[in-house]
Amino acid sequence: MNITLTGQVAIITGAAHGFGRAITLALGRCGASVWAVDKLADELAETAQLAQSAGLRCTALPCDITDSSAVNQLVARVLADEKRVDILVNNAGGVVGQVGRPVEDVADTEWNAVVNVNLNAAFYFIRAVAPAMKAQRFGRIVNISSGAGRTFSLSGIQAYASAKAGQIGLTRQMAKELGAWNITVNNIAPGFVRSNPTTERQWQAMGEEKQKGLVDSIALKRLGLPDDIANGVLFFVSELSGWVTGQTISIDGGHHMM
Repeated sequence: MNITLTGQVAIITGAAHGFGRAITLALGRCGASVWAVDKLADELAETAQLAQSAGLRCTALPCDITDSSAVNQLVARVLADEKRVDILVNNAGGVVGQVGRPVEDVADTEWNAVVNVNLNAAFYFIRAVAPAMKAQRFGRIVNISSGAGRTFSLSGIQAYASAKAGQIGLTRQMAKELGAWNITVNNIAPGFVRSNPTTERQWQAMGEEKQKGLVDSIALKRLGLPDDIANGVLFFVSELSGWVTGQTISIDGGHHMM
């Protein structure tokens, strides 16, 4: 069954590279008008260029997603141009350059920086798009969390595991609240994918022995690809999942089975 998103409007955060770029291209190929969002303006422009060169509809909108006023303005811009928002993918996140340290050494600013980009930003976008989705009685929201949100952070970053777990809780709560308007809210918890500069540094820091151990712990015996995550998003935004909401699926090759 071909997935068709023609006529639908999508906002995708964290679209400058990795998962976000793959999701942008995947939804665009299915006919959606994609508004790609990231604070990394140059890389975001590259994503838009890739999409446009393939004949896809994609607009790049640089934005600090941790600023709720900026998020509100961005969503208002999309609604002014498109008159609707059908799909929201809260993909932006990460460890914002941090590494694992003992909890007693973690400063408030470091904790807040990770929580802001991984949890608060998702809330800001859901809050901003909810009125339009309610008015049209349709919406598909997909949050991208992490295996760390279901278990623990491999890199030992307390705020990252906590924020991703909070995002999974937000997914369930929003699914319950918004379901009456035919708005589904689901979550993808990716496994380790070498998808951006941060994950590449983490991979190299593991060393050969730990790299092999990680791959061996995965049932399918390989690391994932950004397209693996994009395919999960396609399922959640399509009619194939029309009666699925409040769910978190691990796309990790069978690393965590729960």
